[in-house]
Amino acid sequence: MRRLAWILGMLSAMVFAGAMSAHAQDKEKQAATNISQADEDYALQGEYLGQARIAENGSSRSSLVGLQVVALGDGKFDAVMYTGGLPGAGWNRRDKQQLSGTRDGDRLRLQAGPLTIEVHGRWADFSYADQSASSRIEKILRISPTVGRRPPHNATVLFNGTSTELFKNGRMTDDGLLMEGADTRDAYRDFTLHIEFRLPYMPHARGQGRSNSGVYLQSRYEVQILDSFGLEGLHNECGGLYRQRPPALNMCYPPLRWQTYDLKLTSAKFDDSGKKIKNARLTVRHNGELIHDDVELKNKTGAGRPEGPEALPTKLQNHGDPVRFRNIWLVQHDGGPSHLDCPPIRFSHAPAAGYFAGHRRYSGGSRYIIDYRQFAHPRYSGGRR
Repeated sequence: MRRLAWILGMLSAMVFAGAMSAHAQDKEKQAATNISQADEDYALQGEYLGQARIAENGSSRSSLVGLQVVALGDGKFDAVMYTGGLPGAGWNRRDKQQLSGTRDGDRLRLQAGPLTIEVHGRWADFSYADQSASSRIEKILRISPTVGRRPPHNATVLFNGTSTELFKNGRMTDDGLLMEGADTRDAYRDFTLHIEFRLPYMPHARGQGRSNSGVYLQSRYEVQILDSFGLEGLHNECGGLYRQRPPALNMCYPPLRWQTYDLKLTSAKFDDSGKKIKNARLTVRHNGELIHDDVELKNKTGAGRPEGPEALPTKLQNHGDPVRFRNIWLVQHDGGPSHLDCPPIRFSHAPAAGYFAGHRRYSGGSRYIIDYRQFAHPRYSGGRR
């Protein structure tokens, strides 16, 4: 009788564990494609920037710092504090500190040693256990300087929200966005490509399961798309040349924000016998920041098609996650030095321009957001959005 009870207990435990595992897997696959579907953690996730008092060796000093807060699901968070600002906006590319914490209501408390950061959604308060320093920095929403960029007169507009006719297997959402899993109808050899993408919010997913896609140039060379916000910036993360080269800087914005790739590919060259005589070269700007500067591609990346003299279509990978695309255009060219005509970005400690943004979880309605761009953009000029 005891043995039967033990067996039944073990079976019940196995069933319960299986149900819990299936539930965890379901949560990992949950993806919000717009803010209205996001959970309460989303309002705290994001980027914060400002002057803060930093305690060091018994004294404190004022320094510009950046903070990236990453939601991990169920009220859990990781964060990274950067000295000098945010990646691409003042960070010295050396000094950073990891923090973690848990949300309590509409506040998040992050901790690392004596430092405590309380995140309130619109700002973050810094304090130390010995009360040696305290300060506050503001939440910001950065905008890529190339978002909404208009195609030049000689461009081929691949997608503008009205038709998918220039894509094989092209699928469009009801609000005019291109879905993952589309290949260009035509093949292009040497070209400049502008593409805008938006990552779904998947806080419970990790690694390659978190908003995965990719731009496969000529079906051979993948520039990875992934929710890598707040991560290291590896070859298999956003902006990486998959399994071959990491980006010079991790410029990934938080999910549900529009991001841009501006890419220039000069394809490999082959002689009449089909022997490769010159490697392909690639330049990539992610959200306006140069992350690959005319780099040499010695072979295909990852699962890309083998190199060859023939041109192949460019594809937007379907990895099972609902990544969305818009404003895609391409300019063909005949090689030459890889250089993208992208205005430089300058950042100021006291920016003069900004815009209004609203979120249903922020109290007080619309709020003023710092806009760190050198020049205005028509979509955000004139006040409220």
